[in-house]
Amino acid sequence: MSEPATRRIRIGIDTGGTFTDVVALDEESGELVTTKTPSTPSDPADGFMAGIDKVLGLLGLPEGDGSAIAAVSHGTTVATNQLLEGKVDALGFITTEGYDAMLEIARQSVPDGYGNSYFWVKPPRIVPRHLVKAVGGRLDFTGAEVRRFDEDGAREVARWFRAKGIDTLGVCFLHAYANPDHEERMRAILAEEHPDAVVSISSEVLREYREYERAMTTLVDAAVKPRLSRYVTNISRRLQEYGGRKVPFYVMKSNGGVLSADEVVHQPITTVLSGPAAGALGAALIAKVAGFDRVLTSDGGGTSTDVSVVIDGQPALTTEGSVGAYPSKIPMIDVVTVGAGGGSIAWLSPEGTLKVGPQSAGADPGPICYGKGGDQVTITDAHVFLGRIPPHLLGGEIPLDADSAKAGIEALAKELGMSAEACAAGVLEISAWNQANALRQVTVKRGLDVRDFTLTTFGGSGSLLLCRLMDILGIPTVLVPPNPGNVSAFGLLTVDVKNDYVQTHVALHESVDPATLQTAYDALTEQARVALTTEGFADETHVFQRTADVRYFGQAFEVRVPVPDGPLDRAALDEVANRFHAEHKTLYGYDFSADDSQQVEWVNVRTSGIGPIQRPEIRKAEGLDTPPRASGATRPTREVCFDAEIGYVDTALFQRSELPPGTVINGPAIIEEFGSTVPLHPGFSARVDDYLNIIVTRVDKRDQA
Repeated sequence: MSEPATRRIRIGIDTGGTFTDVVALDEESGELVTTKTPSTPSDPADGFMAGIDKVLGLLGLPEGDGSAIAAVSHGTTVATNQLLEGKVDALGFITTEGYDAMLEIARQSVPDGYGNSYFWVKPPRIVPRHLVKAVGGRLDFTGAEVRRFDEDGAREVARWFRAKGIDTLGVCFLHAYANPDHEERMRAILAEEHPDAVVSISSEVLREYREYERAMTTLVDAAVKPRLSRYVTNISRRLQEYGGRKVPFYVMKSNGGVLSADEVVHQPITTVLSGPAAGALGAALIAKVAGFDRVLTSDGGGTSTDVSVVIDGQPALTTEGSVGAYPSKIPMIDVVTVGAGGGSIAWLSPEGTLKVGPQSAGADPGPICYGKGGDQVTITDAHVFLGRIPPHLLGGEIPLDADSAKAGIEALAKELGMSAEACAAGVLEISAWNQANALRQVTVKRGLDVRDFTLTTFGGSGSLLLCRLMDILGIPTVLVPPNPGNVSAFGLLTVDVKNDYVQTHVALHESVDPATLQTAYDALTEQARVALTTEGFADETHVFQRTADVRYFGQAFEVRVPVPDGPLDRAALDEVANRFHAEHKTLYGYDFSADDSQQVEWVNVRTSGIGPIQRPEIRKAEGLDTPPRASGATRPTREVCFDAEIGYVDTALFQRSELPPGTVINGPAIIEEFGSTVPLHPGFSARVDDYLNIIVTRVDKRDQA
């Protein structure tokens, strides 16, 4: 009798501030299982391993047996949180002689425009001036050596940092994007004179011009490298012990791809904002299968809400992002984050006005209703008080103290001189407008009409205010996927291995030599090919995407456009220019395609190397074991307040697991499931589609007549 085939389980695991979300895919049967487990901030690896053990148990595998794990993909906020909290340990900076004030000078731009310049105070630099050292030697913009590298000075600098105990260093020399020789020599000297130092060099982190942004990106890479390396190494070790072998372990990158843990420790900067990236990709795939190609994603968690825009299944990318106070030029999914999560705190300004966020109660002590000692009203407390969420989380695993939430709301309402219902509704209204402004930022400010998009809401708190967002923004349709609290973890199972490579090549379009550009792209493609081969992908599976950063001569920033496949000739380059004109008009409302006096200029050439993975198949529902109750049948209800002036109304409760395709529910209603809740306000209707997504629209007035 033959032995049964060994199961192969792929796992996506997203560690958030409150919960760790887990999705497991049986590659043979296509079975998809989701669950959650509390995060463990003191040691995130504990929550990580507990989640894996729990999800394997749901698949019927023995406790503690990880032999069936085929691969694990992980979205982490370790680097993001370190930067947002400003926890940057002692960091040194080595740059070109005469440019040691680069970080102090920075850029002339002032947040919120020059009208703010009188009040704005320049934030502390990531490296204080006394920890910046300069080394002699100079390259020009072509990479040619103007002055010889000062090796004696380099050794003196290396010894100085060693004596000071500064073990994390960033190196950024002028024009190293064109020639890495001086930076590589500096690293070699550091290895000899200061072998304990962790070093990042700009020619490996970011081969683009603009020395300030290149320096900052390099320093951020260096700053997060020690902590992220320890974190990833710890989880890799525990996975190996659990699985009885080296389990393939991938970490999500900000650009929408994943990278093996062995490689990501050398590119830690690429993991900032990796959690929001996974959610955007998962939601993009779900919406595309459901028939929506222009989508806004809104990922609501315990601390914040992350929004992005997806067109034709592809999230928008940017290289103008930042994490906290630190600009980063690496390619990342264009995500806007707003402090409007379930734990966001409601507070009074000195003027006595109500504010919400960005401060958060987090997971510990959490909202008042958690019963862990929290004493500040949060968005979750307002939802509990108004009856919009049940008095428990995760299907009853975590009970909520509704009475304590009520007492907190009433105390805040007394300070404001209004009813408790008006106070709670006001907290949620402010949160809804904060989220709406973030959605406008990724659409209207980029030349897109928000009303042309379908909003996809997910995350534990992402769907709680969807009806108000539809009203505020004029959005016609909202899609809520199944298991919305686990979409980010699901997204980790949909992403390919992806590496990005860039080379600055500044030249006017009319004078660009196609052969020179072809050589540059070929070199980048070869780097991408080697990386994919190292990751274990056969040559025939490799996918390469070419893009270019282009601008009008005299502009300070660029627009990225795709470059046609195949050999580059004059016709291909002209097509890039035409695409640039069209994209510029979309973004800014005008272009100079008909004005020969406005010249097009190439700035950076880019190549992405992609190693495709097997994606989970999103299948149509085959029917439910438990048929739904007839609409006229008796069903449980709860008193819910949708409008403070009207007060509480008796509202029907629906369990999402009981709703088959074709079900239509008109508000007011509450649709509950394991990790999320959808409050359906009066005047709105929810329909369950063939993939068990909830599609929310406004009720046609004629249907109500």
